Amino acid sequence: MSARAEGTAAALPPIAIPRRRRRIRGSSVAVFVFLTMVALFVAIPLYVVVVTSFKPIQEITLGEIFNLPVHWTIQPWMKAWNELCTGLACDGIKQGFFNSVAILFPSLVLSIAISSVTGYALALWNVRWANGFLFVLFICAFVPFQIIMIPLIIIVASLGIFGTVWAIALVHAVLSMPLLTLIFRNFYKDIPRELINAAIMDSGSFWRIFREIVLPMSGNIMVVVLILMITTVWNDYLVGLTFGGISAKPMTVILANSVITSRGEAIYNVNMAAALLTAVPPLVVYFALGRFFVQGITSGAIKG
Repeated sequence: MSARAEGTAAALPPIAIPRRRRRIRGSSVAVFVFLTMVALFVAIPLYVVVVTSFKPIQEITLGEIFNLPVHWTIQPWMKAWNELCTGLACDGIKQGFFNSVAILFPSLVLSIAISSVTGYALALWNVRWANGFLFVLFICAFVPFQIIMIPLIIIVASLGIFGTVWAIALVHAVLSMPLLTLIFRNFYKDIPRELINAAIMDSGSFWRIFREIVLPMSGNIMVVVLILMITTVWNDYLVGLTFGGISAKPMTVILANSVITSRGEAIYNVNMAAALLTAVPPLVVYFALGRFFVQGITSGAIKG
């Protein structure tokens, strides 16, 4: 009987257990469609800009904007860098690049230095009227620039720096300090209070604790702030237009002037190349520091 049972069991086919099909939810499809549309909305114009910047003007006049260049050329890039015209001046966009760099570094140093110390004091030291100061910072962080533009012009003119890169750098630093202070304060709030108390008991002063304990722990937040500031300052147009005067125009202002003021035929390939030259520096910074930016956010750099 046992042998017969074994033979019968061996002859039976294995039982197939049907797999449960995963149901595709409507919300997932909607999200996928939305993200695809957003990607196409950004990618198609970017493709046209990149392709047009490598085309000779004869191919552009044919109107086939989606076709790849038949004859690839970097001449529009060279002309945008050296000979781009803004009104009567044809000095290229390179002067705007050097002005933007000269604006960027002082604004970074000034805003980060003051904001980090202020956020450290508000987070870890018993500052009188700290809550009221935080409320004022919160309000100032969301005040539109246009509201305080006239007082800032008067202050900058009284300092004798209107129309220079120092004026633009100072205004950027002042406008960014409220938000950066809140970011630093929220980050430093996560530092254990016991660590600071132990440092104070070990004769640690305000500046020594900041220099030897707080700053070494600020790598993630520094990367977050750097990317935010570089993107904001480099892509700014209104502050540079208002405070730059004639000789201190950043790249964005020169680019806009070259598009608005044209002499004769519109040189679309040169304008597209100039736009890409303006966008390259912040993109390089983000691709170089992007993973640290994500780490900074996930470690608590930007929190409520």
